[in-house]
Amino acid sequence: MSEDSRYEAVRGRDARFDGEFFFAVATTGIYCRPSCPATTPRRRNVRFFPTAAAAQGEGFRACRRCRPDAVPGSAAWNARADVVGRAMRMIGDGVVDREGVAGLADRLGYSARQVQRQLNAELGAGPIALARAQRAHTARVLLQTTRMQTAEIAFAAGFSSVRQFNDTLREIYAATPGELRAAGPRTKPIERPGRGGTRPGVALRLAHRGPYAATEVFDYLARRALGGVEEVIGAPGARTYRRTLRLPHGHGIAEVDERLGEGGWLDCRLRLTELRDLTTATQRMRRLFDLDADPYAVAERLGTDPALAPLVAARPGLRSPGAVDPSELAVRAVLGQQVSVAAGRGLGDALVAAYGEPLAEPDGALTHLFPRAEDLADAPLTELGMPGSRRTTLRGIATALADGSVRLDSGADRERSERELLALRGIGPWTAGYIRMRALGDPDVLLAGDVAVRAGARRAGVRLEDAESWRPWRSYAMHHCWNAPVTATAAP
Repeated sequence: MSEDSRYEAVRGRDARFDGEFFFAVATTGIYCRPSCPATTPRRRNVRFFPTAAAAQGEGFRACRRCRPDAVPGSAAWNARADVVGRAMRMIGDGVVDREGVAGLADRLGYSARQVQRQLNAELGAGPIALARAQRAHTARVLLQTTRMQTAEIAFAAGFSSVRQFNDTLREIYAATPGELRAAGPRTKPIERPGRGGTRPGVALRLAHRGPYAATEVFDYLARRALGGVEEVIGAPGARTYRRTLRLPHGHGIAEVDERLGEGGWLDCRLRLTELRDLTTATQRMRRLFDLDADPYAVAERLGTDPALAPLVAARPGLRSPGAVDPSELAVRAVLGQQVSVAAGRGLGDALVAAYGEPLAEPDGALTHLFPRAEDLADAPLTELGMPGSRRTTLRGIATALADGSVRLDSGADRERSERELLALRGIGPWTAGYIRMRALGDPDVLLAGDVAVRAGARRAGVRLEDAESWRPWRSYAMHHCWNAPVTATAAP
C-alpha cells in the first residue's frame, strides 16, 4: 500500500487494516489503529508505521480510545517464510523474553547483528523493542483484568525490574500502572470461574480480523478432541473449547467460547500455574484458532475461482486451525495416518491415558498434559494396539523431536522441516504436509491426495489442478473443500 492508500483506509476507519499498519499524529503524539473512531487528522500530520513498536520507538504513545496494542497480528507473519516472518512468530511466542536476542538469532541461524538489521530495516524496530511492546500489552491486560499487585504483574509480564516496568508503561501509555488500572473496565476485574472448573483465571478477548466462521472451527476441534487433554462442552452456537497447555514455565488450562456473528473477538480464559506464561499461552491459542488470518485477502484470491467462489461465499471467515504445541500435533498426525478421524482420536485417547502427565488436580474432564516427545521416544507403545511399523514411526518422530533433528518451533524453516520429516521412516507427503499446515501454521498447503479433500472438491466441482491460482492460501481452499456440502445428487 502507498501512504495515500493507507490514509484513505484511516479516513474510512477500515478495520480490515487493523494490525497491518499503524498511524501516528505528530500534533498529538499518539498512535492509533486504522479504525480508530477519533476525528481523522489532517494528512500532513500523519505518519505510518509497520508495527506498534516502531511507533513507540519514535516517541508516540498508544491511543487510549482505540487501544492499538490489542489488534490482531498481521497475517503476513504467518504467510511469510523468510527470516522476518519467522522472527516475528518467535517473538510472539516469547523467545526473546526467555532466551534473549542471542537465542532468537541462534534459532534463526543468523547472527544477532543480522537479525537486528533486518528487523529494523523492514519493521522500524529491533527484537528487543518488539518484545518490549508485547510485554507492555501483557502488563496492561493484567492490570485491567486481575487483582494482582503491580510488582507481581511486572515480573509476570516479563520485565526485569519494577522500575523498568513503570518507565515503559509511562512511555507507551503516558500513564502510571495505577492510572492504567483505573482506566480499565468500570466493572470489577474479571476473575470468574470457567465453564469446566471452579478456579479463577485471566479473562481475555482474543481479537480477530473480519468475519469468523466459529461453527466450522469448533466442529473441527470437537471431532479431534482427545480425552483428558481437550473437551468441547455446551450446545452448538454456545460451546466452550477447553484444553490443557504445557508451557515453558508451567502448565495451564485454556477455555475459549464459541461466538457467532461479527463480534470481533473470542472470549478466552487462561488459568496458569505461572503467570510468566501468559504471553506464550495467549499466542498459542491465537495460533490454534487462526486469529491473525486476513479473511478479506483469502476471499479475494479464492473467489476468483468460479467453482470455489460459492464455497467461499457460503462460509465467510473460514479459518485453518493451527496447534498449541507443534510436537503434540506431529505425534497426533502420525496416529491419524491411514485411519479415520474417529480412529485417530481413539489412538490419541489411549496414548494420553498411558503416557500423559496427570494434572495435580483434575479440572472437570481435563486430567492430563499431552505426553512429551521425550517420554514417547523409548516407550513400548503396545497399549495402543498399533502394528509394529506404526509404533516404529511414532517412536521415530518422537526421537527426532526430542533430539532436535526435526524442528517444529514457531520460527522453524518450513521447507527444511518438511524435508526432515520426509526423511523419517514411515512419514509420507500427507503426514508431512498436515504437520506443516497445522504445527507450522503454513497457510499455503494442499493435501492433494487426501480422500476427504478430493471428495469435497468433486461435490463442489472444484478442480484441484487449478490450485496454483489459490496461492498463498491453499490451506483455506482445502478447508472449504472439506466443508463442501453433501447434496442428494452429489453425495459420494
